[in-house]
Amino acid sequence: MSGLFWLSEAQMARLEPYFPKSHGKPRVDDRRVLSGIIFINRNGLRWRDAPSEYGPHKTLYNRWKRWSDKVVFARIMAGLAAEHGEETTVMIDATHLKAHRTASSLGVKKGGRGRLIGRTKGGMNTKLHAICDSRGQPIDLFLTAGPVSDYIGARALISRLPNVKWLLGDRGYDADWLREALQDKTIRPCIPGRKRKTPVRYDKPRYKRRNRIEIMFGRLKDWRRVATRYDRCPKTFFSAIALAATVIFWL
Repeated sequence: MSGLFWLSEAQMARLEPYFPKSHGKPRVDDRRVLSGIIFINRNGLRWRDAPSEYGPHKTLYNRWKRWSDKVVFARIMAGLAAEHGEETTVMIDATHLKAHRTASSLGVKKGGRGRLIGRTKGGMNTKLHAICDSRGQPIDLFLTAGPVSDYIGARALISRLPNVKWLLGDRGYDADWLREALQDKTIRPCIPGRKRKTPVRYDKPRYKRRNRIEIMFGRLKDWRRVATRYDRCPKTFFSAIALAATVIFWL
């Protein structure tokens, strides 16, 4: 059984402060259940396909759904990421996550509008906006429908930027309002300009480091339930992303 555990005792000790308090009957072994949840999300399996060593699949699913509704996994990621210690450089970018047909069946009767799924040239998908530190570790995440502009994600994330000196971004973030907002925070933008009458100057050697956020997205997409969205509920899908970010980068 020890070979099936995804979390060590030390890692569990870091996570436990964020767990909801147990009322009444004690919870089933947290380490075993969380390992089963990680196994399912990492491999993109149905809950009923979980190995029996993790316990009943209904126990795994119920814990996953209950804690997702309570935003537990998002709080864990935010809490651990708050310890990033970054003082120099952060990066911003966004990526599309393909929505499976089980998630993108947007029937009017079932309230499809609120699922944060939209149609782009690549089909139905969701967009993940992210801020990461200079080592490529995500420190803030935001979810929108696929067709939503990168500017929308930037507006949501810009107010929560840490106190750093530089923000790296691609041409999609070349906007006067964003540069002015960064200036108000005394953060220098390293963002190539679109076609302008006066070309925008930026630090090219520093800009090359932006590939770290692309690598971060790639590592998150190694988790099958992140690369392909199977969950209709955006809160549950965001929990899958937060869990992957926590396990990969913050434990």
